[in-house]
Amino acid sequence: MTETTKTPATPPADDATPAPGTRRGIIPLPLAAARALLLVGGIATAASTFLRWTWTSDFPGDLTVNGYPGGLQVLTLVAGLITTLFALATYEVRGLGWLVPARNNAPLVLTAVGGFAVTWYTVIAIAAKLGGIVNWEPGTYIAAVASLLPVIGALALPQDATDTTKEALKAYIAKAERVPAAQATAPWIQRLVITIVAALALTVFAYGIDAEDQLFVGFLIVVVFTAWALQTAGLFDRFSRLTAQNRSFALAMGFVAAIGFPFTQTNDHYANLGVNILIFGTVALGLNIVVGLAGLLDLGYVAFLGVGAYTAALVSGSEFSKFSGVQFPFWAAALTGAAASLIFGVLIGAPTLRLRGDYLAIVTLGFGEIFRISVNNMDGVSGPDITNGPNGIPSIPDLSFFGFNFGENHDIAGFTIGRFANYYLLMVLISALVVTIYRRASDSRIGRSWIAIREDETAATAMGINGFRVKLIAFALGATLAGLAGTVSAHVTYSVVPNPYQFAGAAPPNSAFLLAAVVLGGMGTVSGPFLGAALLYLLPEKLVALQDKSLLAFGIALILLMRFRPEGIIPNRRRQLEFHETGQLDVPDTTTLTDDPAITKAGA
Repeated sequence: MTETTKTPATPPADDATPAPGTRRGIIPLPLAAARALLLVGGIATAASTFLRWTWTSDFPGDLTVNGYPGGLQVLTLVAGLITTLFALATYEVRGLGWLVPARNNAPLVLTAVGGFAVTWYTVIAIAAKLGGIVNWEPGTYIAAVASLLPVIGALALPQDATDTTKEALKAYIAKAERVPAAQATAPWIQRLVITIVAALALTVFAYGIDAEDQLFVGFLIVVVFTAWALQTAGLFDRFSRLTAQNRSFALAMGFVAAIGFPFTQTNDHYANLGVNILIFGTVALGLNIVVGLAGLLDLGYVAFLGVGAYTAALVSGSEFSKFSGVQFPFWAAALTGAAASLIFGVLIGAPTLRLRGDYLAIVTLGFGEIFRISVNNMDGVSGPDITNGPNGIPSIPDLSFFGFNFGENHDIAGFTIGRFANYYLLMVLISALVVTIYRRASDSRIGRSWIAIREDETAATAMGINGFRVKLIAFALGATLAGLAGTVSAHVTYSVVPNPYQFAGAAPPNSAFLLAAVVLGGMGTVSGPFLGAALLYLLPEKLVALQDKSLLAFGIALILLMRFRPEGIIPNRRRQLEFHETGQLDVPDTTTLTDDPAITKAGA
């Protein structure tokens, strides 16, 4: 609920503000009727998925069967059940009060609209694909009407008396200003909740990565509106407090869920998507040190990924390598690639990091282009014969650890793990290492210096911080982490070529993709870059129409993000305070539970 402090004493006759002391919704209905529409509509929407929606199986998912849902019907079923649960919470059913700790109407509206959107998306898709509404069955009509009822009921729920219609609409989709703290619970209950959430997250991710075409669009609709509803209800706030109180256990469960992903897949192609998301997420986390913590705009960061990949390709035994007689074990190749990126980071950073702002961005952009052009010309004609020029270095052999060949299938606990799943599990371990390095660095004295430099370099220097040294350390560490991920990337793709290592391109990796992942996910956080990389990699992969318009999609996404949530999807507390001077934070309101080490140390 929103409250205002001023109410016109004598509003005009056409003013939308109700009389003082009254409460109304946008749609004028009694409260009992509004609640009934929410509950009945949610139940009817879920029940309609057990009826046939079309007569032919030409529509994906086979919606021709009575008795159980299929395809997009499953998503409508989930949306209907979620709407029903939130509707029951309005009746204060015992045990469901925790669903809406903020005690507001926004989650009810958002879940109802989500169910309506996914249902009508399916209904319209059936007519469009099969050639008209003649292909609808009675279940389709029932679902279309039933999904509309919760929307009417949610918009009829009363708002504060002083709200205008515009303010009432905003209150229906915005989070309440204050979310009460949850009651203290036993540690084992807290860990059980974290475990359940990790399992649900794995299930949702596995389902989404397996979805194709129309099913993936419906999946996005349900996930977006459900996540939005949970955020407005205050559940994300409470879960943030919970994970902060059990930080080590939450991280452990997150990595356990990540390790479990390959065992949920039967197609190794989806494991390939997973390993690429981890590679780009790890590189984006390294960029987060440079951009998110130190505040240095690096537009050529992908070059460090390329340095690591080319170094690993040269020393991993490829017959097309100029050092074909050299084959390092992976640990040595990984260290070599990371060290090469570290050296390049220092060589590039030392003469340039005395620059600030746009000047530094232009220099790093130039470095990225110089790297791509250089490896493209090192073909023995335009330059020394090292990288085979535009042909790159193909035929990079698969890794082998103590007889475990990553290129072969393996049976583990009754599950067959393919090539990409092997590399995925390797990247989980490397990601865990990178996350550990990131957290240790950000929580250290040097991490606090990075944040001080980001906030005000002049003031930080006046306080005795060596700005150049601190920025050089950030640049070098970020480059090292990118090079480490690049060594795995070279083996996953079997080859390295110059074209991907540019500022912007149709497909990742490129510097624009990595920077967008950091900004979209949340600068200065650990999980933000991984979430941003997952979204930006999966959307063009799953939505065929976006494959040739990825830059347009990036631009639209960033414009919308900067307008409505400039701190990113997973906000850092300090940045959220900068962008939102009033209102409830999305992270715990305590200095010991923040991602920002400067605030943490200050509170301590």
